[in-house]
Amino acid sequence: MRKEEKEETKTTGHEWDGIKEYDTPDPFWLRLFFYGSLFFALGYWLLYPAWPVPNSGGILGWSSGGEVDEKLKDLEKVRFKYQEQFNKSSFEEVLKDKKLTKFAMAGGKSAFENNCVVCHGAGGGGNIGYPSLASGAWMWGGEIDDIYTTIKYGIRSNHDDTRDSAMAAFGKDKILTPKQIDSLTKYVMNLNNNSYSDDDANALFQQNCSSCHGADASGLKEFGAPNLRDAIWLYGKDYNTIYDVIYNGRAGVMPYWQGKLSDPTIRQLAIYVNQLSGGSD
Repeated sequence: MRKEEKEETKTTGHEWDGIKEYDTPDPFWLRLFFYGSLFFALGYWLLYPAWPVPNSGGILGWSSGGEVDEKLKDLEKVRFKYQEQFNKSSFEEVLKDKKLTKFAMAGGKSAFENNCVVCHGAGGGGNIGYPSLASGAWMWGGEIDDIYTTIKYGIRSNHDDTRDSAMAAFGKDKILTPKQIDSLTKYVMNLNNNSYSDDDANALFQQNCSSCHGADASGLKEFGAPNLRDAIWLYGKDYNTIYDVIYNGRAGVMPYWQGKLSDPTIRQLAIYVNQLSGGSD
C-alpha cells in the first residue's frame, strides 16, 4: 500500500541552523477563549474597584470593607435581638433557654479571654496565686449570683466590703511561734489524707484557723477561706510554701469590674465562669 503524502506545512520563512518555524494558526476555541477573557477582564475592571485611586469602588461602588460592614450590621441586628432578651431575663431564665445560654456563653468567653485569662489561665485552669475556676473549688461561692458579685466588686479591691477578709500573718505579727507554725504546717499538709495526728496541732488549728476555715477545715465561703481538705492548693502544697503562707499571711487582690465592663457583660462572664466547672456549686 502506498501512503498518501501529507501536504507540506507552511513555514514563516524563518530558519536557524536548519530549524524552521512553522506558520501554524492557533485553534479557534483558544482564540475565542482569549478574546472572551479580555472582555471579561475589561468588564471586571470597570465594575469593581480596580483603578489604583483612593475611594474607587468601580461602577457598582463595591468594596470589601463595605461588604464587611453590611455583614456586621446583619450580625448586630441578630445580636441586639438576643441582647435585649438577655438583659430582661434572670440567670435562671437564661439557663433554661438554650439559645440565650449559647449567646451568654459566647459573650462571656470573649470577655474572659480579653480580661481574665492573664491571671486565671486559658479555660480557667488557674495559676499559682490565682484560683482555678474549672475545679469546682470555690472560695467565695460558685453560684452564679456569688460569681457575679465577685466579678462586680472584686476581692479586697477597696471598692466594696463584700469581699474584704484577709488571712493573718501568724509569724510576722508574732501571733504564733516558729515551732507552732511548723506544727500547723505539717497538720495542714496532711489534712486531706489524715496521715498526721497531733492533738496540739489540732488545738492550734481550732484556736487560730477554724473561725475562717471551719472546725473541719472544709472552708467557709463567707470569708473566702478555702477548703484545706480537697488537695487543691492556691499557692502550692509543699512544706515551705504552706509554712510561708501561715507565717506571712495572704491577702490577694482581684480588681473590680463594675464601671469597667457593662453589667450585661459581667452577667455573661458570671454564667461562663459558672459553667466552666459544670454549673452551680
